[in-house]
Amino acid sequence: MKRLTHFLGMGANMVAAGMLAAIFATFLIQIAARYLLTQFGVQLELGWTIELNLTLWLWLVLFTCAFVLHERDHVKFDLIYSHGSMRRKRVFAVLSALSIIVALIAAMPDTWDYVSFYKIKKSPTMRIRLNYVFSIYLVFAGVIALRYGWRLIDVVRGRDLTRDDRDILAD
Repeated sequence: MKRLTHFLGMGANMVAAGMLAAIFATFLIQIAARYLLTQFGVQLELGWTIELNLTLWLWLVLFTCAFVLHERDHVKFDLIYSHGSMRRKRVFAVLSALSIIVALIAAMPDTWDYVSFYKIKKSPTMRIRLNYVFSIYLVFAGVIALRYGWRLIDVVRGRDLTRDDRDILAD
């Protein structure tokens, strides 16, 4: 199982890196068209590059958050959490996981309606159906709800101690 998760993690990293490379390449096309080609009197309409970069950025952020980043990689405001006992930390972890799961699942029907509504609209330049553009949020919400479900089970069973918590216990 560990080997499979490592393989899938590497695949997710490669997808995220590919999206980032596509954003960079599109950005270079914009620069070349704006500054190099205009020197030779060539005017290109490159509105699609802005639209592509915006879409890729949306997908990159949500995909990476769902599939690449670990719990410890996220920004946290843990001033109260980090100064609490292990019991208090477990209570906070359970409450935060439950809050995230309930909020994402409760919002899912309306999110589905919103995303599916956009099947009638297309992006202005590239003519991509907007439900495809925003569908990554459904994937993100589902995966994050599942990840926090697993975290909740681990915390309740007493198996989840983050690296920071282990360091605090060692002190």
